[in-house]
Amino acid sequence: MTIFATNRFRGLALALIAGAALATNPIHARADAGFKSWVANFYPTAAKAGISRSTYDNAFAGVTAPDKEVLEKAAYQPEFKSQIWDYLDSRVNPYTVKIGQEMLHRHGRTLAALENHFGVDKHVLLAIWSMESNYGAVLEKPDRLHHIPQALATLAWGDPKRAKFARTQLISALKILQSGEVAPTQLTGSWAGAMGHTQFIPSSYLLYKFDADGNGRADIWNSIPDALATSANLLAKNGWQTGKTWGYEAVLPRGAAKYDGQTKTLEQWAALGFSRPNGKPFPRASDRAELKLLAGGNGPAFLMTRNFFVIKRYNAADSYALAVGLLADQIAGYGGMHQRWPRPDGTLDVAEKFELQTKLKQLGYYDGEIDGNFGSGSKAAITAIQQRLGMEANGEPSHHLLKALR
Repeated sequence: MTIFATNRFRGLALALIAGAALATNPIHARADAGFKSWVANFYPTAAKAGISRSTYDNAFAGVTAPDKEVLEKAAYQPEFKSQIWDYLDSRVNPYTVKIGQEMLHRHGRTLAALENHFGVDKHVLLAIWSMESNYGAVLEKPDRLHHIPQALATLAWGDPKRAKFARTQLISALKILQSGEVAPTQLTGSWAGAMGHTQFIPSSYLLYKFDADGNGRADIWNSIPDALATSANLLAKNGWQTGKTWGYEAVLPRGAAKYDGQTKTLEQWAALGFSRPNGKPFPRASDRAELKLLAGGNGPAFLMTRNFFVIKRYNAADSYALAVGLLADQIAGYGGMHQRWPRPDGTLDVAEKFELQTKLKQLGYYDGEIDGNFGSGSKAAITAIQQRLGMEANGEPSHHLLKALR
């Protein structure tokens, strides 16, 4: 189906991540042999799903070993979960808002057409694009991508917890190849099988794929219209309510934490003492909303409407859906949150993180992007300047360090 037949986007050619050669280590050699045996033995299952021998062989051409990085990522279990404010800081910040507004200007015609066709807020589509691939920047780094058939076969062979999921997704990936939507060398994505600008797993791609640029293929890897349209199609088919928000930041009345997780109309919430921090009334008093206290009773309250839960069909985490909603609002120019998160003493908020990174760059210690994310480059810069200042050199951002640099 075609929304518009012009303005086709091309150019993000992705390199195939080839399988590693058989290692000389006997243990590795046995593992590689076991993987190759699994790939050979899985073809009858694929054939029952209608996959031709030539499609299968093309999918695994040059793949002689499992993708060991996939297994490492699958096995990694973090010792703690990110606090909601840290999660949001890295995804909803001046950098992601700025790039989102640039993309809104650059792809305005495309986004307007998609919003008109699907009824899905264009700012939400931009926020999802940011969350999933940093507006496509991830796709420009082939060394961070995985060959999808190899990655899924690796999980199916070597990860019992994900084996069933991986087998199902591998069949779907093979169907994508057989349909001619994408060449084998372009079928790349994350270690768990998510693909393209807006990171669809193969089965979801088959359900929601949409050809928006009119070239006969739904190319979420290289066509920005196709990728955003596929996301809009997913949201629309899962019940997106046109013209309505995802929810409201609210002030939690004293003693009202007991209502966490309950659903009432906005009129009922207002009667219980809930209000908006900007002083405006809740529109559409009859709309139903669920109370969520994502940082407990000491943090901001949110009254989540239907569209919040539609966003969760993309990713089931509350933190993800909240980040999409908040980022979409800021890209649209509505401003950010009014209330502060209950951060531990001495930690930085998002504005302070940007300030610290900026000062590190001005002093010549840091040469990366000012994005509020403290990766290896930022932490090395912090360590160096902590050593210079005679502070504990732990590489961690803090109020103490920022105050010293001010």
